[in-house]
Amino acid sequence: MKRLALTCYRRRRWAVALWLALLIGLNVLAASIGTVNRVDYTMPGSDSAQAQQLLTERFPDFAGGSVDLIVHDPKGVDRPATLAQLNDLEHEVEQLDHVQSLRTEGVSPDGTVALVVVQLDDTIEKVPTTAIEEIMDAAAETRADGLQVESGGFAVQNAEGAEAGSEGLGMVAALIILVIAFGAVVAAGLPIVVAIVGLGVSLSVITVLSHVLMVPEWGAGLATMIGLGVGIDYALFIVNRYRSALRSGHAPQEAVVIAMTTSGRAVLFAGCTVMIALFGLGAMGLEYLWATAVTTSVTVLMMLFATLTLLPALLGFMGTNVDRGKIPFVRGDTSGDSPMWTRWSHVVQRRPLITGAVALVLLLALAAPAIGLRFGYPDAGTGPEHLSSRRAYDLVTEGFGPGANGPLVVAVDAAGDTDVVERVQTALAADPGVAAVLPPEVADDGSAAMIVLPVSGPQEEATVDLIHHLRGDVVPDAVGSSAAEVTIGGSVASFVDESSFMSTRLPLFIGAVVLLSFLLLLVVFRSVLVALKAALMNLLAIGAAYGVMALALQGGWFGQLLGIDQPTPIPVWVPVMTFAMLFGLSMDYEVFLLSRIREEWQRTRDNATAVAHGLASTGRVITAAAAIMVTVFGAYIFEDQVLMKVVGLGLAVAVLVDATLVRMVLVPSTMELLGDRNWWLPGWLDRILPTIDLEGEAGAAVATDGVGEGRVVELDGPMDPEVDADEPAGTREPALAGR
Repeated sequence: MKRLALTCYRRRRWAVALWLALLIGLNVLAASIGTVNRVDYTMPGSDSAQAQQLLTERFPDFAGGSVDLIVHDPKGVDRPATLAQLNDLEHEVEQLDHVQSLRTEGVSPDGTVALVVVQLDDTIEKVPTTAIEEIMDAAAETRADGLQVESGGFAVQNAEGAEAGSEGLGMVAALIILVIAFGAVVAAGLPIVVAIVGLGVSLSVITVLSHVLMVPEWGAGLATMIGLGVGIDYALFIVNRYRSALRSGHAPQEAVVIAMTTSGRAVLFAGCTVMIALFGLGAMGLEYLWATAVTTSVTVLMMLFATLTLLPALLGFMGTNVDRGKIPFVRGDTSGDSPMWTRWSHVVQRRPLITGAVALVLLLALAAPAIGLRFGYPDAGTGPEHLSSRRAYDLVTEGFGPGANGPLVVAVDAAGDTDVVERVQTALAADPGVAAVLPPEVADDGSAAMIVLPVSGPQEEATVDLIHHLRGDVVPDAVGSSAAEVTIGGSVASFVDESSFMSTRLPLFIGAVVLLSFLLLLVVFRSVLVALKAALMNLLAIGAAYGVMALALQGGWFGQLLGIDQPTPIPVWVPVMTFAMLFGLSMDYEVFLLSRIREEWQRTRDNATAVAHGLASTGRVITAAAAIMVTVFGAYIFEDQVLMKVVGLGLAVAVLVDATLVRMVLVPSTMELLGDRNWWLPGWLDRILPTIDLEGEAGAAVATDGVGEGRVVELDGPMDPEVDADEPAGTREPALAGR
């Protein structure tokens, strides 16, 4: 770290130039090749997967995804003028890429709504978003006075959801917090610059990776959310440490080395824990989750590279001018022991059992609603009315019923049974949960494909129950002893199978992430109980986030505040994905706090003093960092799509809970109750564990205050006094020998 810091500082012009070249070059490459968003949500071996395979082989017009074009004319869609415009629209859409065929599914009983289905040549997850947008544009151009044409279906809903824009709001809020925390415009701007450059590079890399990995349309949004949070936070810690070293009398070059060999080490470890947690998604055995883990980890990695290389170079240019642009009446000092945090630590330590119990009860209360978390896919009816998919959903519901927004596709492999199609069709139509069964398409071998419209909407629990009922009762009774195979597919059925598939693998995934994180913390802090407590507390914070997410999805008063007006399910991959991200992010603040406590305990061997001093010395800067995370994630609550709202809410709540109930109460109370037992480690385990010098205690530059600051005052040898060719005479810092 010391050599890296010196290289980037002394060759700062080259470092900045390389980053700019990387940013520009990768963006040009990404713009030239474009993004390919494709996902296969089909669960291996599931009923919907078998249906998809049969449809692909024998009924290609039913196998791919579809886009619904809903035409609404209050005077009747059979008017000559309307029919002419509709014919022109169909002719234009047929010429577009990835369009296989068009068919008019039906006209509403009152004759005012027509449903035209645009059949795609592949599933909606594999068709590029740009192809869907071209269909949407054609529909929008057909609108005229008295004629309403809307695009609907899951494909359109996903395409509209890919257009997230809340990162700008989050960055503005983060800049305000940084200005308040540092009290200087220049210091506050550095983390933002580093985050923007790192994010620009990482998004370009994700665009390239989308051509070889199955990156979903929401993958870049998640990567942006996580990248901004960690990028700004990591730079914040290092800039804070650099300013602290300057105030202690160190020259800029020395201050950079001190910041990088102390806070820089902690940043590197924290980033690695986030990536390890994300790679735990590989335990789910699904390609699109693995691709999301890779792309999000790439973003974190790019943020680490930018923080550890670009930031030292920028600090070299700033020098002592880092505090320029002082803000009046703003203290802007996040280093050193905070009297307020010291007093609070003493309050908790005097009543550790009571305060710890209160915090635990609050966390469990927040987590309780998570029991009611319902898995599924939120339909377009949850979106705001300015979205075409929402207006299309409402028109289809009014004209054909809510079930027409999420039809089921039934695939029948007759296997020589000539009557099975009729028996299945009759049995399905007779079920009270089925609104209609459209006439089947029958192949020469007797196999068939038919569309089933449920009575209930796509996201309603009744639709999930209907799918299980049809598969478990209705279809087997209709098939009887025949060798025919009948499977139920379609988007809604695929989501049901996805929930079943992933829920069985969820314990393995959680166990893998928790175990890996526990082992890392054990190696770093060399304490069984500290590592165990950190893992358990992170689970409590994540449980609280799940509880708040579930409360919002219930659609009550809290959900309405966020724009969720009705009970809404959530795809099972959302809690899986957020678990990986939250567990990694929660480890960040745990690492920064516990590293400071451990360092003080090694110096004093007084557990109570170490806890109080660790909390007091990290209080301001971690609070500022947590506030940035909360605002960056919380900004996504203003997104149109429920998925991004809920993910942003969950991440913001987890960080908030971790920075308050966990760090302010549970950590000091439990560490006070355990006393010196906090640092227990069996001798045999101590001998076999590798040594990780997280805080630069093995002879690197160490400081006297702030996060990640040690007490060792010797550097490992004098700093290379070689002349910095980039610095004019008279500005060279002295060597650090003997300091």
